[in-house]
Amino acid sequence: MKPGIHPVSRPVVFRDTAVGTAFLTRSTADSARTVRWEDGNTYPVIDVETSSASHPFYTGTARVLDQEGRVERFRQRYGGRYTS
Repeated sequence: MKPGIHPVSRPVVFRDTAVGTAFLTRSTADSARTVRWEDGNTYPVIDVETSSASHPFYTGTARVLDQEGRVERFRQRYGGRYTS
């Protein structure tokens, strides 16, 4: 790699404020706030509102929209005015 042009990658804790889960990973993001991690070391911490621990897609709580029901409601409301 060419020296001096790449951002510094460091260990950072990302804390999900929705469920209170924290992840230690490497990132170029930095924060002035720190937290003591399970290994006894202190790392910068970045609070996020949504992560894989709380996002509906990853937790399996995502709702599937009922496309067929929407079409039927449209047809009931507007009747035969719009025919294909």
